[in-house]
Amino acid sequence: MSGVAPGRSAQPEAAELLALAETGDFERLAALAGDLHPSDIADLVASVPDDGRLRILQALPTEVASETLAEMEEDEDRAQLLVALDSARGAELVRELADDDAADLVGELEPADRDRLLAALPSEEAEEIRDLLRFGEETAGGLMTTALVSVPAESTAGEAIGEVRRRGREVDDFYTVFVVDETGRLKGTVPLDDLILADPADPVASLAEPLGATVHPDTDQEEVGRFMGRYNLVAVPVVDASGVLLGRITFDDVVDVMEEETTEDILKLAGLPDDEELKSGWREAVRTRLPWLVLNLATATLAASVVLRYKDVVEGFVFLAFLMPVVAALGGNTGTQALAVTIRRIAVGEDLRPRPWGVVGKEVLVGLLNGLILGLCFALFAYFLDGDPRMGVVVLLAMWTNIVVAGFAGAMIPTVLHRLGVDPAVASSVFVQTLTDLVGFAMVLSLAAALL
Repeated sequence: MSGVAPGRSAQPEAAELLALAETGDFERLAALAGDLHPSDIADLVASVPDDGRLRILQALPTEVASETLAEMEEDEDRAQLLVALDSARGAELVRELADDDAADLVGELEPADRDRLLAALPSEEAEEIRDLLRFGEETAGGLMTTALVSVPAESTAGEAIGEVRRRGREVDDFYTVFVVDETGRLKGTVPLDDLILADPADPVASLAEPLGATVHPDTDQEEVGRFMGRYNLVAVPVVDASGVLLGRITFDDVVDVMEEETTEDILKLAGLPDDEELKSGWREAVRTRLPWLVLNLATATLAASVVLRYKDVVEGFVFLAFLMPVVAALGGNTGTQALAVTIRRIAVGEDLRPRPWGVVGKEVLVGLLNGLILGLCFALFAYFLDGDPRMGVVVLLAMWTNIVVAGFAGAMIPTVLHRLGVDPAVASSVFVQTLTDLVGFAMVLSLAAALL
């Protein structure tokens, strides 16, 4: 049985936090917020008006307020909230964050606001954030943190443990100790348990494990995510062209990245630009979707124009008006299936260049078998309704052909677009859907004109 009292939520409502902030009951507000994860507080804060958000953020304890701000989404105007705070309070919140989170937040500010906030920070911390801002937002450099634990390769295990204790107090959640030479080049890693169990006189170089994986600062963040998932890494070092250790990327940052990239791919596959935020209003949704709908209107009109070419056939055999949408729809679904599988292959980094025809050939073979089975079933159904065996032949050949073409197009089009450097998730669906409608209508009507 639940321990929550009837009629009361298990966690406070946003209005409750806002009321406490407005009445100045900061002690109760801090106690209430202390029982929640910053992500939950961020959701509550995002649900109140802008002026209420600012009052809650000002009233929360510094550590909680900074984590709450970091957990808020970019489209929830967290940068505007930071700007609305006075410089001292804003700098105080930024200082509480890890350098990578701080850089992400500061990077969303306008240049003038960014300079004002960085000027309020200690020079060393401001310089660290500026260094991270030099890298692209969606690269390994923009994702990494410079907070890490490294030990010299020439040190002993005892000396290294002392260094780990000293540096570890300044670094949150470190899982790996990096081994570097006198110039800062990464030479390997040492698991913490190996370091602790080693004889204090053992040289660190003898304990170091070879580098399993590194990334460069300009590596795309999606590639970093695939890389860490493939090799089951909890952290990956970022090095420059000379092998100098710049920072590390941890798995919790990659989880956020993969969520963003998956959302982006889903939106693209639906023909939507990735700049439409899921929480955006109706005006933004209209602005981003309307151009794609206009393009779809043009391509759908092109496919439907085939019907006008055979209007005499349609008028003579009204039953064809029932058949055409079914044949086109089966082709469209088949094309979408092949499209999804092929784009997924590309998204996970599979190299299709050595065997592009193998991928296409598989989808064609699947289309041949599925098309034959579905074509026969629908041909029997059409014969049962119409009573003309020739109508069954029209249905069989039209559906069979369209499903094979759909499988071919669903695999070939994204493969070709990827080769040309065009994002296949954006453009493929429009081409495949138009082609399957066009072939479906044309096959039904041309076969009917020839056989009926």
